Amino acid sequence: MAIIITDECINCGACEPECPNTAIYEGADDWRYKDGTKLTGKVILPDGTEVDSDAPQTPISDDVYYIVPGKCTECKGFHDEPQCAAVCPVDCCIPDDNHVESEETLLNRQAFLHNE
Repeated sequence: MAIIITDECINCGACEPECPNTAIYEGADDWRYKDGTKLTGKVILPDGTEVDSDAPQTPISDDVYYIVPGKCTECKGFHDEPQCAAVCPVDCCIPDDNHVESEETLLNRQAFLHNE
């Protein structure tokens, strides 16, 4: 499953540089599919949706750092554990019960995002 940042976040930013997919953004910041990935131009997401990877997307949170579920792989393919959770000083990076996914799905997402 993807990871979510709870509202206990103190906005320290420790998690953001640790994400190998650039799936973590500061509250109120727009995000893009291309950020930290090899995606460019128009792409078809694994769910069949066509998006412009360069287009800014609406922030998921305006108040605290947030993780884009469609870019989160729980660090599968890079690390043995989610790096955001490993560095979070207040333990607010937790599994997202609304985005439960198999290891295969997460590894396929990692391959898709990085053209592997």
